[in-house]
Amino acid sequence: MFKTRKDFVFVILAGIFITNAVTAELIGGKLIQIGPFVMSIGILPWPIVFLTTDLINEYFGEKGVKKLSLITACLIAYAFVILLVAIGIPAAKGISPVSDEQFQAVFGQSMWIIVGSIIAFMFSQLIDVTLFWFFKNKTGDQKIWLRTTGSTIISQLFDSFIVLGIAFWLPGKINFDTFISSALTGYTFKLIIAIVLTPLIYLGHYAIKKYLADE
Repeated sequence: MFKTRKDFVFVILAGIFITNAVTAELIGGKLIQIGPFVMSIGILPWPIVFLTTDLINEYFGEKGVKKLSLITACLIAYAFVILLVAIGIPAAKGISPVSDEQFQAVFGQSMWIIVGSIIAFMFSQLIDVTLFWFFKNKTGDQKIWLRTTGSTIISQLFDSFIVLGIAFWLPGKINFDTFISSALTGYTFKLIIAIVLTPLIYLGHYAIKKYLADE
């Protein structure tokens, strides 16, 4: 099935990328509080998406990331359709442990999150891949931290505001002050995680390079 080790690496990275992106959409309706700040729990899987995006960028290029991002957006939209159908089918009265109201409360909110996330995801991924290759073309193979962290810092600023604005503020789930506070909190969290994950970027580069060199 896999003709080369590079094919295998791409499938693994793509699987991790897609799984975390779709999972983030499904759990994103839950808001958590850290001190005085509120943010969606859906941001928890995104640092892994950052990590795999950078590794795919490095080894499979700009086209690889763009194609995978488009495929992922289509799969998120597919999840949206399945959830819509599932919400429309009545639960078995007195049998189903989850009522229609409970199901709607959890996954109905995901509808707005999925719409917002698809828009934010594609927009931020295009920014990320453009900045990644801008920095790479300037620095060559040096300063991996600059192209990975730098592209993430800027792209996720847009992502944080777009997804929360569409998913929570526009439908009236949160007020404007909470929207701004939550977006800034989520962005700060992503920024910190992106910096913390920098050693893992180098570790991932080392592991993949060693694995491919043995082919």
